[in-house]
Amino acid sequence: MTLGLASPALAQSSPTTSAETYRLLNLFGDVFEQVKSKYVEEVDDKQLIEAAINGMLTSLDPHSSYLNMDNFEEMQVDTRGEFGGLGIEVTMEEGFVKVISPIYDTPAEKAGLQPGDFITHIDGKPIRGLGLNEAVEMMRGKVNTDIILTIMRKGETAPFDVTLTRAVIKIQSVRSEAKDDVGYIRITKFNEQTFSGLQRAITELRDQIGPEIKGLVIDMRNNPGGLLDQAISVSDAFLDKGEIVSTRPRDTENTERYNARPGDLADGLPMIVLINDGSASASEIVAGALQDHRRAVIMGTRSFGKGSVQTILPMPGNVALRLTTARYYTPSGKSIQEVGIVPDIIVPQARVESIEAAQRRSEADLNGALRNEDETISNAESDANDRRNAAEEIALEDYQLSRALDMIRGIALFAPRPQG
Repeated sequence: MTLGLASPALAQSSPTTSAETYRLLNLFGDVFEQVKSKYVEEVDDKQLIEAAINGMLTSLDPHSSYLNMDNFEEMQVDTRGEFGGLGIEVTMEEGFVKVISPIYDTPAEKAGLQPGDFITHIDGKPIRGLGLNEAVEMMRGKVNTDIILTIMRKGETAPFDVTLTRAVIKIQSVRSEAKDDVGYIRITKFNEQTFSGLQRAITELRDQIGPEIKGLVIDMRNNPGGLLDQAISVSDAFLDKGEIVSTRPRDTENTERYNARPGDLADGLPMIVLINDGSASASEIVAGALQDHRRAVIMGTRSFGKGSVQTILPMPGNVALRLTTARYYTPSGKSIQEVGIVPDIIVPQARVESIEAAQRRSEADLNGALRNEDETISNAESDANDRRNAAEEIALEDYQLSRALDMIRGIALFAPRPQG
């Protein structure tokens, strides 16, 4: 009965919609012919059509775009962990290119570009009026050639120029370092090597620190995201059970849910995850999953807020569409789109300056002071001085990381100790 009532309505509306669609397609053909025949300079058919396709996609949202043959090949190289360029993740906003984040150890990062910077000119040519892909193409070029970007930055009274040298960008997406008794793991991007790199990092840190390891700091600041499956694998690495993320397309009946499997690479060690406004997409999936399951304390500042999933749709001719096909949600059902992940403990990055004008003084500095009878005290004091100096150095260089290390050690003080 329901099908019988619905069918006539569909039959009435479909021809009208189809007719309007064909009329607009004919209009496109007419405009194309006018441009081709009457534009002041001769134009290339392929460039015109590709620009029209890209315009259709970029009008949908900042992350959908057309990938021509060169762009498609570069995207494939990027997901493998190596590509050419400046090492900068960007989007389009208010007619300018906006920096999402510079990638660690790349020309963009070394030149001091920051999340939130706006690029207004490239080699003196204004960007306004260009599409995102066109602007990105202008920034690409031969390795070891220079490019000048004009930057507008919040807090600066006037735009300023930055000169960068293009390079082959080889991304080591995971690096690790022992910070005394705490394991530090930096994840710069989610590519095909990320999960295997995380496994190696944890193994190496356990070998370096040994059983005295207090916990892990996972640093995803300025991580622009990447592959969804790698974000799921990284989250799963620290979760024994429960949902990691769900992706919901237009047809919500096709919602996909990804769940954790038993096993925790960190064996329950306390964890701090560092994020900031340059943490986007896949890094927000990891932070959201670990936060909702209370597996880690999230520290830093609010993340970027990119809660959409892009699917690469290959097309004939070795080209592709990057199309936004779904939104993603944290295990608690929260959408991250526009609002981002709010840290459990908000710690803005700050510049710390030591106020100690002279070396620390103590009872031991006084003339005739009694000496401690414990012969091991000198070694213990030396170790304490080394740890204090290292902590002060980190605090001066990276205040957020210093706070994270302090918190890990504080949590470890109250963690259950093995009974002998």
